[in-house]
Amino acid sequence: MTSIRSLSLASDEAQVLMPQRQAGALRVAIATQDMKGLNAHFGAAKCFAVFDVTCDAWTFMEALAVDNVSDESGNHQTGGDARIAAKVEALKGCHLLFCLAIGGPSAARLVSAKIHPVKVPHPQFFEDVLSRTQTMLRTAPPPWLRKVLAEVGDPAQRLSFDV
Repeated sequence: MTSIRSLSLASDEAQVLMPQRQAGALRVAIATQDMKGLNAHFGAAKCFAVFDVTCDAWTFMEALAVDNVSDESGNHQTGGDARIAAKVEALKGCHLLFCLAIGGPSAARLVSAKIHPVKVPHPQFFEDVLSRTQTMLRTAPPPWLRKVLAEVGDPAQRLSFDV
């Protein structure tokens, strides 16, 4: 069984399971081993750092700590489906997940939960990942991302079918 703990910034208000997303912000999760940067495979990530990202800023929202992770051996472990399901459930509400690698079944589960996995070839600091995301938001987001932005309420990304 996989246990996931949510660690978020404290406030005087009652916290819900996933902190409220800022209007128009993209919720981004980053797979990490040390809470310093993107440096983990999806299955082996000990934590997921969750940020809200807009064109102008990013805000740390919470860290999701995972107890039972893969050993990256490439061999299937017993309970793997439950481990993946728990991670996907904890990440619900996120729009993007950045990781070093992810298997096909895990990626399919994320996509069906409306979370787009993004593989990054090399470890990077959080700031670098988030800055590149902001640049993508400011310049020319790909069509799939424009659709997500329209759904999260970014008025600049409203889809128009008028000619």
